[in-house]
Amino acid sequence: MLMRKLGRTGLRVSALCLGGNTFGWTTDQKASETVLDAYLEAGGNFIDTADVYSRWAPGNSGGESEIVLGKWLAARKNRHAALIATKVMGPMGPGANDTGLSRQHIVDGVEDSLRRLQTDYIDLYQAHWDDRETPLEETLRAFDDLVSQGKVRYIGASNYHAWRLTRALWESDKRGYVRYESIQPKYNLLARDEYERELEPLCVEQGIGVIPYSSLASGFLSGKYRAGAELPKTARAAGIQKSHMNDRGFAILAAVEKVAEKVGATPAQVAISWLAHRPSITAPIASATSVPQLKELLGGIELRLDQEATATLEDASTWRAA
Repeated sequence: MLMRKLGRTGLRVSALCLGGNTFGWTTDQKASETVLDAYLEAGGNFIDTADVYSRWAPGNSGGESEIVLGKWLAARKNRHAALIATKVMGPMGPGANDTGLSRQHIVDGVEDSLRRLQTDYIDLYQAHWDDRETPLEETLRAFDDLVSQGKVRYIGASNYHAWRLTRALWESDKRGYVRYESIQPKYNLLARDEYERELEPLCVEQGIGVIPYSSLASGFLSGKYRAGAELPKTARAAGIQKSHMNDRGFAILAAVEKVAEKVGATPAQVAISWLAHRPSITAPIASATSVPQLKELLGGIELRLDQEATATLEDASTWRAA
C-alpha cells in the first residue's frame, strides 16, 4: 500500500483512508469486520469515523460506527496496527451543550469516543464542523489539553472554510497550542471549486494534510446511476438524483468512463486515482461495504493516469468553465 506522511506530523498513513460511515448502518458488525480485516491485510492503516455516525439511520442514536470499530479492535487486539481518526461536534444528546466545539462538549465527547472505541487514545481527533459561536481559543485550548494528557495524538478539522482554517492556525501559533494538522474537505471531480480556489493553496503553503471525503460523489462516479434508468436501491439515491443527475454530472461521468475504458479500469478506480494522485492530497476517504468493493478502491490507488487521461477528466470537470 502506498504510504504518505500526514501533513507535518510524524504519522505515515495509507493513501486510501477507509471510511467508517457505513459501519453499524449499512454494514453490520460481521460485514464491517470482514472489510476491516481485508483492509489491514492489504496494508491499510488509516480509518476514519465520527461520533455522530450513524445517528441519521432509523433506530440509531450516534456512535454506532465507533462501537463497531471498538469491538473489532478489542477482538483482534490490533490497536497498534490501526490509526483511528474520529470527529467531535455531532449532536449526541438532548442537552444544550451536547453539540458544538465548546470545551465542555469536546471533553465529554472524547471520553465517550474513547469508551466506544475501547482505547485510551485517538490518533487524529477532528472538529467535524466549524462552530462560529464558540471562540477558537476555547476550542483549541481544549484540544491542546487533550494532546498534553495523551488522550489525543494529533488534531484536525473538517468542513472548515479557508479563512477560518487560517484563523485557527494563527490562534494556535499565537498561543502556543497544537494546531490543526489535517483538513477534511468535500472534494471530487464534481465538487472542485471550494477546495481548489482557496483551501488547496493554503494547505500546500502550511503543510496541512488533506483527507477529502465524498471521493466518489456518494457513489455517482462509480457509474451505477444512469439517465432514465431506475435508481439503485440505496439510502443515498434520492439525494444523488437531486444533486448530480444533471447535464454537468453526466458529462463528467462520461469523461470518467471514457478514461476507464481506455486504461482498463472501472469508473470508480479512475475517479479515486485522479483524486489520490493530485499533489496536495494525502489520502482520499472512501467506504466499502464488501471486500470486492474494497479491492476495487485499492486498485484506484495503484492506478496512475497519464497526462492525457488527467486532462480529459479536468477539462470535463473544471469549475472555471462550470
